[in-house]
Amino acid sequence: MKILTIHGPNLNLTGQREPEVYGSKSLEMINLDIARKGETLGLTTVCRQSNHEGEIIDWLQNAEKETFSGIILNPAAFTHTSIAIRDAIAAIELPVIEVHLSNISAREEFRQRSLTAAVCRGSISGFGTASYLVALETFKMLLS
Repeated sequence: MKILTIHGPNLNLTGQREPEVYGSKSLEMINLDIARKGETLGLTTVCRQSNHEGEIIDWLQNAEKETFSGIILNPAAFTHTSIAIRDAIAAIELPVIEVHLSNISAREEFRQRSLTAAVCRGSISGFGTASYLVALETFKMLLS
């Protein structure tokens, strides 16, 4: 089983940008944690990051052709603004788990509404980088 993780805009700055909110681990370290956890679960993991909405949409739409079994998506700021990403998730057959490092329900009012969550299989937020690892464990259970 192969799981695609998509990190949205500004997550390339994780570890330096607002570490009190997003943690001190770099995106490279997060990706390494995802790869290690995937390996222990018998999952192949691929991680990608983009600051561009269209690129994220392309990855979502092409994931099945690339033989992925599921997608972990941290849409970051697009969570609250992107109807296009929402529509792309709704249009594909693969299960998508939305992930956030911070608890978006406890953030500023404009960050509390997710446009994408309703078309995802589920959401995990507020556990820092462990949110990604919980999503991997969930996929292992769902896809086994």
